[in-house]
Amino acid sequence: MYDWDDKPELNITPLVDVMLVLLAILMVISPNIIYEELINLPKGSAQTEVKEKKEIEILISATKEIKVNNQVFELATFSDNFRLFANRFSPDTIVRISADHQLDYGDVMNVMSAVKRSGLTNISLATSG
Repeated sequence: MYDWDDKPELNITPLVDVMLVLLAILMVISPNIIYEELINLPKGSAQTEVKEKKEIEILISATKEIKVNNQVFELATFSDNFRLFANRFSPDTIVRISADHQLDYGDVMNVMSAVKRSGLTNISLATSG
């Protein structure tokens, strides 16, 4: 039968021994640990020149007259003339195409495909609200 007056003995000696051994191991190993963190730093602004990006604005009127940065082109010869015009710009130049709402969808897509064939890939179609 259980005696309620007995107090259990708590032996913490094995716990202290294990903790002291772990502390000794940690003290021996810790000076030999080398931490290395690889960091990719950005290049400074002194190494690259900041350039303002040029934009090309293409306006297509209801009479199928195309204005590219205030230069006038005809729809029939636009593909060849724009290719010569686009040679001055980098491939990531922003091209914005605005067209009259009365134009045929195919005419606008022909202009956009001519822009793509000239090597410019950053094209957006502007809409009026």
